[in-house]
Formats: sequence, C-alpha cells, structure tokens
Amino acid sequence: MNLTQPRRFAAAFGAIYLAVGLIGFALTGFDDPVATHGHLLVIFEVNTLHNAAHLAIGATLLGAAAATTRLLRIVVAVVGAAYGILGVVGLGLVGTDANLLALNHADNVLHLVTAAVAGLALWSTRDDIHSRRPVADSATTGR
Repeated sequence: MNLTQPRRFAAAFGAIYLAVGLIGFALTGFDDPVATHGHLLVIFEVNTLHNAAHLAIGATLLGAAAATTRLLRIVVAVVGAAYGILGVVGLGLVGTDANLLALNHADNVLHLVTAAVAGLALWSTRDDIHSRRPVADSATTGR
C-alpha cells in the first residue's frame, strides 16, 4: 500500500507546526496563556495557548509520520477535520472574548488550507485502500 502523500503531509506539516510553536514561544514567552502577544510572520496572532497547540499538533503529526499506516490515516483525518472545524468556528471567534487562541482571519485561512491539504493527502490514497479488494480478471469474466 502506497501512502506516500499522507506521510509527506504528516512529516511536512508536523515540522512546520512544531517550528511555528517554538518560534511563537520565542515571541510570547510563557506568561498569560490567552493574552495576544503580537504577530508571527507579521499576520498571524499568537499567544501561549496557541503556541502550545501548535507544538502538540506538530509532535502528533511527526509521530504519525513514523507510525503504522492505519494510525497515520486516523491522525491525518482527525487533524484535518479538527483544523477544518477550527477554521470555520474561528471565523465567528475573531474579535470576541471567547477567542482564547488569539485567532485572526489569517489563522482561519491557514487552518482551512491545512484541512484541505490533509483531505487531499488522504484522497490521493483512496485507490490504494480500495485496491485491496479482489479485482475480477477480464479473461475469466468474459468481459
């Protein structure tokens, strides 16, 4: 079974989110976990809680990249779904007191892109999953 795309997604996005979390902590420090402490790459708002989430997601994805195929697919699907939901829900959180992760519209777009790429990585392997079923040989079926 060739699951190269989900592994590439998990490794690449895991490394990116881990790095973003570490860089974010360099900007925010570790105090007041929900206060916005500036912007990462000029456009992404960050706070300590958001950085911790990036570290956790990054580590989870990197671990999944080295895991079994089944666990890899589960993690990529869950992370993709969670980021899709966060991207949509985040649209309503911007500018409210419920915005504990210091989300802004750039974050929401990035989260939706992450969800889409995770979905594409899984979609690219759908034929590999279905090919485990026996395929009728055209010579024996007369077609």
